[in-house]
Amino acid sequence: MTLLGDKEYFKGIGEIKYEGATSDNPLAFKYYNPNQVVAGKTMRDHFKFAIAYWHTFCGQGADPFGPGTQNFEWDRAKDPIQAGKDKADAAFEFISKMGFDYFCFHDFDLIQEAPTFSESEKRLAIITDYIKEKKKTSGIKLLWGTANCFSNPRYMNGAATNPDFDVVARAGAQIKLAMDATMALEGENYVFWGGREGYMSLLNTDMGRELDHMGQFLAMARDYARGQGFKGNFFIEPKPMEPSKHQYDFDTATAIGFLREYGLEKDFKINIEVNHATLAQHTFQHEMAVAAKAGMLGSLDANRGDYQNGWDTDQFPNNILETTEAMLVFLKAGGLQGGGVNFDAKIRRNSTDLDDVFHAHIGGADTFARALLTADKIISSSSYNALRERRYSSFDTGSGKDFEAGKLELTDLYTIAKENGELELQSGKQELFENIINQYI
Repeated sequence: MTLLGDKEYFKGIGEIKYEGATSDNPLAFKYYNPNQVVAGKTMRDHFKFAIAYWHTFCGQGADPFGPGTQNFEWDRAKDPIQAGKDKADAAFEFISKMGFDYFCFHDFDLIQEAPTFSESEKRLAIITDYIKEKKKTSGIKLLWGTANCFSNPRYMNGAATNPDFDVVARAGAQIKLAMDATMALEGENYVFWGGREGYMSLLNTDMGRELDHMGQFLAMARDYARGQGFKGNFFIEPKPMEPSKHQYDFDTATAIGFLREYGLEKDFKINIEVNHATLAQHTFQHEMAVAAKAGMLGSLDANRGDYQNGWDTDQFPNNILETTEAMLVFLKAGGLQGGGVNFDAKIRRNSTDLDDVFHAHIGGADTFARALLTADKIISSSSYNALRERRYSSFDTGSGKDFEAGKLELTDLYTIAKENGELELQSGKQELFENIINQYI
């Protein structure tokens, strides 16, 4: 095999093109037209679609009750270096054929972790150089990198929040290498997901001390990357639990409060995952709205959970209604700050053909594109905005305007309320709002 690989893994499948909603070609986009301008930007620029290395090229369909069912050709090499190169060849072939511009990775998605730290460092350097050449010839870019500091048994009690300092140091060393790889590959952002940063029981946990350690750790990581010239964003990806009983980055509001408490809010933004939002008993659009309000709507992980399962199933997005509501928040916020839409989703255990990987990503991209088109029409052509503004019109003049400007005291509210007497109910018109969305889908 040459340096860049000369093997075709996805035989018989060419580049996925936009053919429009009337096409019956299952290997074509129906709504995602990368060059179509919506609300002043092309779809390509709005979304910056990325492929998740871990699910698409590392996942094999295993679940807690059985081994993998997907025996893809790039998984078969015994030598870890060759296996990493085969995976990279398959990944860049797939991303190119999808017509997407980005990928995302954990460090040991790229290549198998070695028995020793020194050997892992060598392996990561080798595969980073290999992927650097793949990037150069393909034009595909890195949206963000991260480190897997949750799978190895050494992290069973956490990484940055581990009660054993030696484990904290090992996590720091691993994250340094992951940051180095991200910067070498010209990654635009870097993500922290604290899968084990939390607790199983408060009986044996000093939560205050662990939170302080995590704040210190993130500041050290930021300072290192900035010292190396990294200009991108750092993202926190919230999740309430699983694998830990309680994770410290429970939801977007909790993560924002944490970042502000430890003085990290100028460098960090939020990477919101749909399935994590629902596990926190929120909606995707709620989490987006919270981040947007704080100026921290950084990036999105596109997937969904199963409505009947209370765990992280990471299915591909296909709910037009929910995604349209999210795209209303997206457009109102002016889009994302630095990040993109990463398909953090996996094909189902009983999807075992190579074309299933394409069908999944095509459907996900079309769902977001169709939702964006719908949201733009709702904003530009319907009474949606006027109805929302009307609900708050009492704050646009008079005492309501003075209240928003901070010109009133509590005694002023008392006087106004006494003068007003009893009030008439003002309808929220919820059903009308819902009907407007359905009308434009």
